[in-house]
Amino acid sequence: MGENAGVVGSVGGTPLVELRRVVPHDHARVLVKVESHNPTGSMKDRMALSVIDRAAASGRLLPDGMVVEYTGGSTGTSLAFVCAARGYSISLLTSDAFSREKRDQMRALGANVVEIESRGGRITKQLIQAMMAKAAEISEVPGAYFADQFNNLDVAAGYVPLAEEAWDQSGGQIDAFVQAVGTGQCIAGVAKAIRAKNPDVEIVAVEPAESPVLSGGSPGSHGIEGIGPGFVPPLWDPHLAHGIIDVSTADAMDMSRRLAQEEALFAGTSSGANVIAALQIAERLGPGHTVVTLICDSGLKYLSTDLYSGMQASAGDDAVDVRVIQKGLGPGV
Repeated sequence: MGENAGVVGSVGGTPLVELRRVVPHDHARVLVKVESHNPTGSMKDRMALSVIDRAAASGRLLPDGMVVEYTGGSTGTSLAFVCAARGYSISLLTSDAFSREKRDQMRALGANVVEIESRGGRITKQLIQAMMAKAAEISEVPGAYFADQFNNLDVAAGYVPLAEEAWDQSGGQIDAFVQAVGTGQCIAGVAKAIRAKNPDVEIVAVEPAESPVLSGGSPGSHGIEGIGPGFVPPLWDPHLAHGIIDVSTADAMDMSRRLAQEEALFAGTSSGANVIAALQIAERLGPGHTVVTLICDSGLKYLSTDLYSGMQASAGDDAVDVRVIQKGLGPGV
């Protein structure tokens, strides 16, 4: 990105690591691109950099312009990060359905954050559409640039380098790529780039079991932040994926916790959904094949949510009383 790229030059170049303990021995190997290593802890840094820089280069975003976007939090945080680095103001529409950490992080990066109240903290089609409508309304002010991630092709372009990195890091050994769908832009950008290398790579989409709209089901509320808006994304290509796997919120959360405790990969719920789906593909393909998926973001974004809050209390009778150990260490410790 060049010597003068500044902090945005640290976007990308994330590691590709093999899962060791959650993958059975009779499965294909599963590699995960650890996108939590990006500056804000999310893969969305890639699309934010693409969206802002391409809009600025084309004149859609003026030097003194304001960026406007609806967001579950990670996209907004990434956009706020790039705007802070590039000197733009930004207004973001989000909701209390998404983690407090994400909302706090957006504000910390200088964003004006407007929250829309949810129904019981659940992610629904109606909530996402209300956020989109309010963002569109705010973007009508002079000098505003509406990022509009569901309808902006610059988003998919931001994920092409991710695919190229994964291809090189795997030595060109990718048989399947698995990714959960929010806007559908990440899986689209990666699929395009990977298929340019090998058109036979299997592409598998993931969505919440409670809201399986991509596979023809009805929209419903769920708790997997960042995916499953409750409607088919406008830029979704139904011919893109070879298959669609539904994963429940509960199962995704369980796998995310396993990743933290068994693989030392501290991740959000969508990453758990990705790995569950990847394991299904790995079981079918078997040894000698490689499945790649993403650790979409960091678990640090979800400490106040049901994903990780209260886990210490569940340790049960096997928990060690740390006070007893400390008592015998003496005053010098």
